[in-house]
Amino acid sequence: MTANDNPLLDFSGLPRFDEIKASHVTPAVDALLAQARTTAGRIASDTALPAWSTLVEPLADVLDRLDRAWGAVRHLNAVVNTPALRDAYNENLPKVVEFHTDLAQDLRLYGKYRALRDSPAFAALDAPQRRLVDNEIRDFKLGGAELDAAGKARFAEISKELAELSTRFEENLLDATNAWCHYGEDESELAGVPADVIAAARAAAQAEGRAGWKLTLRMPCCLPVMQYADNRDLRRRMHEAFSTRASDLGADPEWNNAPLAARILALRHEAAQLLGYANYAEVSLVPKMAQSPAQVSAFLRDLARRAKPYAERDFAQVGAFARAELSLATFEPWDLAYASERLKAARYAYNEQAVRQYFPESEVLAGLFRVVETIYGVKVAQASAAAWHPSVRFFEIRDRRGARVGELYLDLYAREGKQGGAWMDDAINRRLARGVVQHPVTYLTCNLSAPVAGKPATFTHDEVITIFHEFGHGLHQLLTRVDVAGISGIQGVEWDAVELPSQFMENFCWEWDVVRHMTRHVDTGEPLPRELFDRMLAARNFQSGMATIRQLEMGLFDMLLHADYETQPGVTRDARMLFEAVRREIGVVPRARYDRFLESFSHVFAGGYAAGYYSYQWAEVLSADAFSLFEEEGVLSPLAGARFRDEVLSRGGSRPALESFVAFRGRPPQLDALLRHNGMVEPA
Repeated sequence: MTANDNPLLDFSGLPRFDEIKASHVTPAVDALLAQARTTAGRIASDTALPAWSTLVEPLADVLDRLDRAWGAVRHLNAVVNTPALRDAYNENLPKVVEFHTDLAQDLRLYGKYRALRDSPAFAALDAPQRRLVDNEIRDFKLGGAELDAAGKARFAEISKELAELSTRFEENLLDATNAWCHYGEDESELAGVPADVIAAARAAAQAEGRAGWKLTLRMPCCLPVMQYADNRDLRRRMHEAFSTRASDLGADPEWNNAPLAARILALRHEAAQLLGYANYAEVSLVPKMAQSPAQVSAFLRDLARRAKPYAERDFAQVGAFARAELSLATFEPWDLAYASERLKAARYAYNEQAVRQYFPESEVLAGLFRVVETIYGVKVAQASAAAWHPSVRFFEIRDRRGARVGELYLDLYAREGKQGGAWMDDAINRRLARGVVQHPVTYLTCNLSAPVAGKPATFTHDEVITIFHEFGHGLHQLLTRVDVAGISGIQGVEWDAVELPSQFMENFCWEWDVVRHMTRHVDTGEPLPRELFDRMLAARNFQSGMATIRQLEMGLFDMLLHADYETQPGVTRDARMLFEAVRREIGVVPRARYDRFLESFSHVFAGGYAAGYYSYQWAEVLSADAFSLFEEEGVLSPLAGARFRDEVLSRGGSRPALESFVAFRGRPPQLDALLRHNGMVEPA
């Protein structure tokens, strides 16, 4: 089958998303796997001394084609999930996992990489090339290359099952989220809910030929209902539905993720022990900045100690307000978002939904691009490309000379068949192939409110921050100057440093010289008043203590879940009991008895954050400290921007992340800026 017959086999340019069908997946995957196995076998059997050109480059060629094709399938399965596409993905996932497992366990290839590292030719390689060779040797060990035959076979079985379980976990969560809805025709039931949310709910009902409105658990609907609905019973019903998704209390027992989570934990632990580690947390930290589970736990607990007094104060204040001003004799979990929003409005005269009218999509993107263009010296322009949905936009980035740097797809809106959350993923990675640079292409995906009733999409300030965050990931991928596959962009970057560029970008959303250029009221055309921005700024750290503790709860739970799997079987084998133990230790906000957080913790059970969720806090220290240089030299300083691009973004995984940070900042990271940004520093 040729590229003309199967768009997944066409690597001459961008993916042909308008032509890809579920029926293309299996033939393409089979062909690419056969090519990859043939190439890997030929290289492994070569008796000549290994060299970069005979070992690394030909492997990079076949793996790039496989990764690009399978990456497109994986992406489509996440953003336009259909039964046919899901079946094709699940049919081919085991084959792809099996290939990568076999490759990682090939002692012949492992030996060739070791021989290359030990040869005189290694010294002649440049820094990114040497880094890749070292990483490959490390990954062969983590992939089971040194196991005996029985160990390799079992490790391969575990890898295959883990991939399938993680996929099912995400599918169950997607299906459970999509399955729940609440119809109504009584307008009074939606009292307090913003008009644009009601308009979207009406449109959802009309699309099904129904009168009234339809509420769903997707974030653009669920969150504002929880924040603004005066109807307490509606908030309770929605909170319970959201908190029990894909659990034993959910709508369909087939979607219960609890058994999957337990099996995933058991398999990870078994794999770790096969590799000679005490637990999976130790395995997870091998390619990260942090040195040990104990170091991570100590870091999280230290930050919790600092944050907890502020969280306790936050919770006491909102509880007192709910009782005194909202006449809530009891203060329940489904009241928290509502009471918090009312308290913020009372304290700062600031309403997030009113502010969103000043952030239409066009102005937000223009403001974002202005920041990127000013500090990094590039140009972002809209272009055209085939996409998977009509609402997807495509942009190209060029340097000052007009040369292409990279391209990106921007998929902003929530819809049925699209996984929740926000993320960045690579479509094409930068590498030098036969003397030609392959430019990077990336996907930026969010789940925000779409345009309704002919009006442009508008975003809350929190949603603007999300866009900046994901664009930061994209810049890390796109602005790389490394030409080595596996090291360029975010490839090879320690996972606990990968959030540095994204969290760094969030800071610009709190700077007046940035915000004033990205606002225009959707009805009046007026810019955001400075006085309103000042109130937003005053409210920046509203309940930051509770938000920090919430993240620390998840990070510590994740680390202990994977580090103490056997040492405390009475606690950690029951993950729900462990989470409650963590909450008793550092938590502040009570949770509903029906809460089933574990079953929807997709970062850990279906993403790349297993024994790594702490990365958000770890990288936040780096990002806050990095941004403090811009605070010192000028928020939109091209000199500071060039330094950040040159020392952090462009380097990819070519050197340790800590070295890149020190090269940029001139010293190791400090905690002070993070505490200051989060308002957790007492006034002098």
